[in-house]
Amino acid sequence: MSSAPSISRVTSDGAAWLASASPYPRSTRALWQERPAAPVVLPCGSVFDVVGVSAMFGRRMLDRLWAEGPGSGPVAEFRGRILLFAAPGTAQRLPSLLEWEEWGGRAGPVPALLCHGTGDAVTVPAPDELSARSGARWLVAPDTRQPWLPGPEVVLWAAVRAARAAVRISIFPPADQDAKVYDVSRRR
Repeated sequence: MSSAPSISRVTSDGAAWLASASPYPRSTRALWQERPAAPVVLPCGSVFDVVGVSAMFGRRMLDRLWAEGPGSGPVAEFRGRILLFAAPGTAQRLPSLLEWEEWGGRAGPVPALLCHGTGDAVTVPAPDELSARSGARWLVAPDTRQPWLPGPEVVLWAAVRAARAAVRISIFPPADQDAKVYDVSRRR
């Protein structure tokens, strides 16, 4: 069983990767040099897509990705939501996979997954760990110029596993604690 890496600060290579999503990467890096704790809005779709989920469910997904799966790419937290950085194209494909899984019709603690892809933009935490004061922070910070990013199938797998772990379904009604129980398996 693996556990999520505890990288709280973006490396120089990770900052270069994030900035490469901007139409003006040098300006983004200059902003971070001047104001290292400043979050930035970056476009999705070319370098990465982002899947946003509620904080509690996002943590469950991360637990599944690191305990039973391949791990995750960069992950941020912003305003009570977990932002899973995913491979470009994930935002386009994931909704149809969720529909196939009948995601919207489930009862219980299964939240909406918000997919941000081409034409969308997200606020990402600054490379500096001081950005946590702004409500944005890295849970798994980018540390290379080409981080591994999960595709739609991996994100779906993690969401389904997290949902199944959160919802324990039984075909039997809950036991009556005051009921007398008799073992009838040995009756003749």
